Amino acid sequence: MTERRLSESGFPLKPVYGPADVPERDSEQPGEYPFTRGVYPTMYTTRPWTMRQYAGFGTAAESNARYHHLLEAGTMGLSVAFDLPTQMGYDSDEPIAHGEVGKVGVAIDSVDDMGVLFDGIPLDKVSTSMTINAPGSVLLLLYQLVAEKSGVPGKALSGTIQNDILKEYIARGTYIFPPKPSLRLVADTFAYCRAEVPKWNTISISGYHMAEAGATPVQEIAFTLANGIEYVRAAIAAGLAVDDFAPRLSFFFVARTTLLEEVAKFRAARRLWARIMREEFGAKDPKSWMLRFHTQTAGVQLTAQQPEVNLVRVAVQGLGAVLGGTQSLHTNSYDEAIALPTAKAARLALRTQQILAYETDLTATVDPFAGSYVVEALTDEIAQAADELIQRVFEYGSSVDAIEAGFQKREIETSAYQVAQEIDSGARTVVGVNRFTLDEEEPYEPLRVDPSIEQAQADRLAQLRRDRDNSAVTGALAQLKKAAEGTENVLHPMKEALAARATVGEVCHALRDVWGTYRPADRF
Repeated sequence: MTERRLSESGFPLKPVYGPADVPERDSEQPGEYPFTRGVYPTMYTTRPWTMRQYAGFGTAAESNARYHHLLEAGTMGLSVAFDLPTQMGYDSDEPIAHGEVGKVGVAIDSVDDMGVLFDGIPLDKVSTSMTINAPGSVLLLLYQLVAEKSGVPGKALSGTIQNDILKEYIARGTYIFPPKPSLRLVADTFAYCRAEVPKWNTISISGYHMAEAGATPVQEIAFTLANGIEYVRAAIAAGLAVDDFAPRLSFFFVARTTLLEEVAKFRAARRLWARIMREEFGAKDPKSWMLRFHTQTAGVQLTAQQPEVNLVRVAVQGLGAVLGGTQSLHTNSYDEAIALPTAKAARLALRTQQILAYETDLTATVDPFAGSYVVEALTDEIAQAADELIQRVFEYGSSVDAIEAGFQKREIETSAYQVAQEIDSGARTVVGVNRFTLDEEEPYEPLRVDPSIEQAQADRLAQLRRDRDNSAVTGALAQLKKAAEGTENVLHPMKEALAARATVGEVCHALRDVWGTYRPADRF
């Protein structure tokens, strides 16, 4: 007897689905509550999703050249990868940054670096996403300062900062401050952007990194939406009205190769968030009910073995994101399991999206899988299981309480271990790894980051500190600390400090002095 196959979330998959698997419900339309079929009535029939390629490495000048290359190749929006010291709020010349400068993203230490990064790019015409969390507000303000210097006001800027600190405690680890002041910083960013950068998406609540750590589709959306609830609660507690900030919330999910379940996951996430916002928080604006999201194809599923096979994986993953109704998409480069993507690989990744948009008929109709017995059944199963898991999170009191108890982390690690066991035993096929392997891999020349950039960044910092008005920087940082000690929105004095050419590290150290740093409990 053939063993019954399970979905990634553990649901038994039936060989045949029919009407009995899908309960009757009122006819749902795209662009209408609960948005299962999409947040907009026309979706891609009037314009495709935003093709947003994630890039950043080495120096700001090197990354700027890559951005111009991507824009010339037809990308619609930029997505910035920052190096690890920047993500952790350290300057490139600090001892802790040694060996990591420019390695997994671009090194940004000051407004000078940010100016080089976006040199020649029309910031009033290009949407920019920045994958930055603990110091997300710092990088946003640097971006705003650069735009203002070029004559572009904050009200003309569009884009997103990830700014999702809670998932860092769960799955990624680039946190700086403890959860409570971190949530305050998120809420301050909501309030600041509503007044100063109103078209900016102030947070991208991310399930992607939890999925990369091993979360199932159900865990991915459950823990992500639970974090979303926590951010909404924090903003309301800070005195913001839900409809004043909720329309600018956005989300970030993964797209795996299990296409049918991924499509169902995206549909289920929209349905759940619409209900949460309307019923639990009493949001009245339909835009507050909409779960708008960016998708990235699954880096964790790419292999260093036979890397060209990743082109096929990425195409399937991108197809799932589009069928699931994503608002923007990054397709991974086929060589990312080996090193930073080469320019050719990044261009091929973009071409994958362009083929989906312009050579297929995916953009001719909205929600193509609506009415599919299997997708509708999986949508219901995922929505129910995710809702139950959200309730388990809040049995701890809050998402933060569950994080501090290690709940989400334990659940994800259990799932990741199970997948690893299945791959090792051969129960789960990974082409090129445990089946269909080659005796000898073809040679590949990866992109390498020049290690001398660390010294170059240190030299730039030394020059900056010689050239700037250091007394003005000291005074501005003192005002930032004073705001952090009280209840004033910290982004206003933070902007003043950055305008005086304080560095990213100096700003973050000022906040560390007041708020401290987070140390996970031993039980983690």
